[in-house]
Amino acid sequence: MDIFSETYLNPVYPKSFPDPFVLKFRGEYFAYCTDFGPDGRVFGVLRSRNLVDWTEIGGAMTPLDSGPPFYWAPEVVYSNGKFYLYYSAGNETLMELRVAVSERPDGGFVDSGRRLTFEDFAIDGHVFVDDDGRKYFFYATDFLDHSHIGTGTVVDRMTDLFTLEGRPRPVTRARYDWQVYDAARQEKGGVRWHTVEGPFILKRKGVYYEMFSGGNWQNVTYGVSFATTDDLDRPAEWEQFCDGEKTLPILRTLPGKVVGPGHNSVIRGPNNRELFCVYHRWTEQGRVLAIDRLEFAGGGRIFINGATTTPQPRPYAPRPLDFFDDFSGENWERIAGDWTVADNELVSGPTAEIDCRREAGAFLLETGFRALDETNGGFGVALKDENAVVFRLCFLPGERAVRCEWTEDGRERAETAALDGDFDFRAFHLLRLEADHRSLKIRLDGRLLREAATAAAPRRVSFFSEDCRAAFSGFALTPGFENLFEADDLTAAGWTRAAKTGSYEIANRNLILTARAGKNAALQKEADFENYELVFNVAFVKIFDGRFRFGFSLHDGERRPAHVFSLVRLNDVWMMEVEDPAKITSCILPVDFSVKTFRQFGFVKTDGRMHIRMETEKICTVDAVEKTSKIVFFVENASAAIDMIRVTAL
Repeated sequence: MDIFSETYLNPVYPKSFPDPFVLKFRGEYFAYCTDFGPDGRVFGVLRSRNLVDWTEIGGAMTPLDSGPPFYWAPEVVYSNGKFYLYYSAGNETLMELRVAVSERPDGGFVDSGRRLTFEDFAIDGHVFVDDDGRKYFFYATDFLDHSHIGTGTVVDRMTDLFTLEGRPRPVTRARYDWQVYDAARQEKGGVRWHTVEGPFILKRKGVYYEMFSGGNWQNVTYGVSFATTDDLDRPAEWEQFCDGEKTLPILRTLPGKVVGPGHNSVIRGPNNRELFCVYHRWTEQGRVLAIDRLEFAGGGRIFINGATTTPQPRPYAPRPLDFFDDFSGENWERIAGDWTVADNELVSGPTAEIDCRREAGAFLLETGFRALDETNGGFGVALKDENAVVFRLCFLPGERAVRCEWTEDGRERAETAALDGDFDFRAFHLLRLEADHRSLKIRLDGRLLREAATAAAPRRVSFFSEDCRAAFSGFALTPGFENLFEADDLTAAGWTRAAKTGSYEIANRNLILTARAGKNAALQKEADFENYELVFNVAFVKIFDGRFRFGFSLHDGERRPAHVFSLVRLNDVWMMEVEDPAKITSCILPVDFSVKTFRQFGFVKTDGRMHIRMETEKICTVDAVEKTSKIVFFVENASAAIDMIRVTAL
């Protein structure tokens, strides 16, 4: 399988689609844009199953009776069976933020009659729900007394999905010349006007990232950057990454190639591991829809592989991805009871069980689910090894609760947790389950539900129902793992020592490997894949005297490694050294490589070849071992910090 033969080319939707926002629901994508649709309704809507091929649907909402001429920047949030569309409306000088509601994602939105903001100018509303369930509303508004006059972003707490606390505080205001919109803006009295707008929030390892657009799309300096904080309630403004001179925006105008890329949102790809930045860029058709991959590089930094103008690998698919358009015996094995498919749902009989045929030692599962009966029975997901169930998650509609059962440290464990009183079992909810050898993490509607260490590593997924009919939709199973090193227990995640010397520890949410005086430190893990993507973020903490290197080796079942990939330095030149039993290949790294800052390295193995990159730069392509059974990370004569290791089957 050569995944590089399946490509996409920006724009993925070549017609006008300004200020795009993408919602993922039941495994499908719904995109929304600024302005009127061809049917006279506002906010055009597109639909896709892969982020690349889009179908036009129409407008999302009937215009307001008050008839404002402008409708800008819609964003949609799903919660407990309802879709909430946040948008700004007005005459361009006076703009307010409002919310509309629908029972479906593809249209039918009706304005709620609720105005959220009361500034003269408020646009680009964005809802962020933190891990603890608290909701925050980010938007852009004007700062007329600021040192850099113009539009900036603020945040306010939400008391519910219709109401703000009314105490907005600045998040990012203009600081740099690249954020100038107009050096003498006449409609603002001729002042030097700056623009920072389009906030979108991400969170990773305790750090919050606000992405935003800055400047004027007609200027070569225009683009997207970000700011960070580790506390949403901190009154101080967030720390901005880009100054426009030494550090440029992470997505920016490329003269002669790409004009005005901006106003982005971020969404997970079909395999739920990849992240994609969704944005618009200007062509003769107006602002058209584009997507490019986004990554966290470690050290509080993100980057975008874009704006791209050449064919790119299509978003990687999970194995399998099932929308239940029909019933595939290739993916599923009935164990008990009746199972049918209807309206993109897998529907159980009152008491039934079904197994997914795909097995993996580590995997990510996402699926939507709902109860068809609110009885005293239950339904859910069971994880199995070769012999038995090792973890069982059972939703109990009659008790408005969820029950977890597993074996840990030789003891049978069972815990029942009450769900929110307004939790609607008849509405679809999102289950995200990460099984990494014996380490298990479960999220329900984005919130952490349970972490556990099971007695054995699960390899299969099963759905079940007990005196309760249930439906599952948008099933995606992605073999592989992502380790962020936020927990001290590496053994549950399958890591073991591969060398008696050296040391390792978890510090500041990084894995630190240290080896001195000609010694080496190494950790190994099962990674039984044929085609895959391997990504890691690394920085050197310290380099000791003598020859040093950091890297990993791939094993194909024999004791001797089939390939060794090392970061080495020769005469002040950094190289990626690739060693196989027959030869050594040296690939020179970009001149800006620094051992002191986190950098991301990516390796894609497909069709017998290994494609190597450092962030957005292609390094080289070499022959690769046909199948990998084990991966070993090592360091010699140095101390290295690893922010993340991710392996995804392709």
